[in-house]
Amino acid sequence: MRSMVRGTTVVADTFATMSIFTRIIRGEIPCHRILENELVIAFLDVNPLSPGHALVVPKEEREQLHQLSQASASALGAALPRVAAAILRSTGATAYNVLQNNGAMAHQAVMHVHFHVIPRFEDGRGLGLAWKASPLDAASGAALAKRIAAELDPA
Repeated sequence: MRSMVRGTTVVADTFATMSIFTRIIRGEIPCHRILENELVIAFLDVNPLSPGHALVVPKEEREQLHQLSQASASALGAALPRVAAAILRSTGATAYNVLQNNGAMAHQAVMHVHFHVIPRFEDGRGLGLAWKASPLDAASGAALAKRIAAELDPA
């Protein structure tokens, strides 16, 4: 089964393999919609970490961020600051996290690209993080940056 979103093919082989987000986009599952245009939809998370926790989802069904078309990626980039600003104004939060996971090992639960915008409140509501950073060795950092830069797709 294929459907079109203004020139971008959204692929779903069967009803069983469609992500819950594709079903929301198609109107098969209700949501508390915040924003929608031809490429992106944003709605409240049904299991929020804090009031205003929202999901910003491309209508193009891809599992990981690097698989998106330039049009969908650009539309997400335009929608995220608008949604974040509206959440701050409407909830009174003064901080927020934007979270996006790619792959099961990175804790992605719904295999359709999506961004969480999670307001953070003084009382601790929101996303809690444990950041286990370690120093980057200058030589290995330079070598890694060179390898990554060599793998960039042309703009």
